[in-house]
Amino acid sequence: MGSTTLSDLHKSICVIGSGPAGLISAHVLLKDGFTNVEVLTHDHSAGGTWAEERVPPELKVNNVHGEYNFSALPMPPPAQGKQSGGRLSGEDVRLYMESFAERFLKGRIHYGTDVTSIRREKVDSSDVSTKEWAVSMRARGTGEESRRTYDKIVLCTGGCSHPAYPTNLSPADAARVGFQGPFFHSSYIKSHLEELLSAVKPLSDSEPGRVVVIGGGKSAQDAATYLANHGRMVSLVFETADAAIASAIPLPEFVRKSRFLAVLSPSPHLRTRLERFLHTTWLGSKLTHAIWSALRESTFAALGVSHDSPLRHTHNLFWSLRINDEGVPTPDRFFSLVKAGKIELTAPARVQRFGDDGKSVILEDGRTVAADAVILCSGFTSSWKDILSKETYKELGLDVHPPPPEDAQYRQEFKYRTLENPQGTGALFRAAKPDADHAAAIYRGLVPARNILNRDFAINGAIFTTNNGYVFEVGAHWIASYFRGDPFLRLPKTIEAAIEDAERNNSWLRQRYPGMRGWASESYSADMAMFGWPQLADTLIEDMGLPIMRSRGNWLTWPFKVIDLKEIKYLKEERDDRRKRAAASNS
Repeated sequence: MGSTTLSDLHKSICVIGSGPAGLISAHVLLKDGFTNVEVLTHDHSAGGTWAEERVPPELKVNNVHGEYNFSALPMPPPAQGKQSGGRLSGEDVRLYMESFAERFLKGRIHYGTDVTSIRREKVDSSDVSTKEWAVSMRARGTGEESRRTYDKIVLCTGGCSHPAYPTNLSPADAARVGFQGPFFHSSYIKSHLEELLSAVKPLSDSEPGRVVVIGGGKSAQDAATYLANHGRMVSLVFETADAAIASAIPLPEFVRKSRFLAVLSPSPHLRTRLERFLHTTWLGSKLTHAIWSALRESTFAALGVSHDSPLRHTHNLFWSLRINDEGVPTPDRFFSLVKAGKIELTAPARVQRFGDDGKSVILEDGRTVAADAVILCSGFTSSWKDILSKETYKELGLDVHPPPPEDAQYRQEFKYRTLENPQGTGALFRAAKPDADHAAAIYRGLVPARNILNRDFAINGAIFTTNNGYVFEVGAHWIASYFRGDPFLRLPKTIEAAIEDAERNNSWLRQRYPGMRGWASESYSADMAMFGWPQLADTLIEDMGLPIMRSRGNWLTWPFKVIDLKEIKYLKEERDDRRKRAAASNS
């Protein structure tokens, strides 16, 4: 576990995935001195979820300006940013990711490449036995197969690529009953739009068609919004809608981009007196939940959601990850279109199967909903399952498992008053599905705990957060120090200690977001920070022996200080200095 030598910096690193996490990981590794870094990606352009072939038109992102970019390259302000509170569009993010890749990673990204297998192999050379990663891949279009070997892997495939299909609602089910219209998962909406709009006649037609959108999450709301804005009749069927945050006017930056919501969201490390008061005392707990309840009601008021609307049947703001940032309501957004009667809600309801007539779906209560087309917005499965074999899963320790016997002991460490009496659909989901809280042991959400001493495999982009740019960039620096063997990086000294720390964090997440791991795919729930991302980022920065809580402020103002990417722009230089000082102290 010594420091990396010059020859080690020439070892090959494969970054799998060209989404935000993959791009920033490759960039930081190159800046950090690693010379042999390349990126493999399925898509034909950079961006991952935000690649050109995937981003639906007119999409509004759950983020505002400053939350989906990196310190090395400013993002241009979005159009009408002042009116929308800085709301980003899918095109804003796509163009930024393409610009970042072109500027910093030109010639290093292999596009149109499907990774089909990753496995560790032993290499015997000159009486020395070492191991390397064998990556098998297939070229999209030609189908040509190839194989390359690397010394280190950074897995950045996220959890939004592989569609999940419920029982009786797969393409095979649609074909079996002879469903006559277009049917596809929301992840394919862009490639099917022309077919969809052609098959479903608009409301202006003498015989308008109907699109049934299944799901209550953001992708379902986005699909319904697009279709309603393009004159189609839409029925949205869902059991529970995503929670939302909205305001009648743009929130000021000292609220929207500060630690305000973070301190109201408990973390496993309560570093300040304010956080300890809010989450460990009776009065603080009452105040915290009162603020979240007020935020919920003010959101409903801003969005014009009536007291009898099915849109009040939502996930809980405090207990859930399923929250959409709606910003300032506009006439062309989902809630306004529902209020105007342009999107029909069938809720709470669950679609059980396709109708035998090939023109409908059947609900669990027996009702029939006519459908000329169906868009399924049922989430995603893990992106890791298709590229990591069961043997590799087990070797790395990524296999999902029940809580260990020590779970009860770990839980005693997090007896926060704010975490008493869990509420909302997450807790109900856990009760209905006992394995909803099963998890893998991933240290800091970045390294499989069982593999931590090898320093040859890391993960970025699997942490659930509302500020991807900041967290992925900090994570990339942590991974760079990990690969370099920096002596100042705080790490467990044994595999057992790493597993124990990861399991303790899993126990924390079971209490903080009960049942949510059963909703999120395992490749997007290595850690779940949501609004508490500043605390998680601080932990990673603290691991590197660097100053935390960089926004400053005094005892009264610090929760409202704007968090800016400039705070982490020189993490490389700061780590270089730590490395020099560590070397000097050992000489």
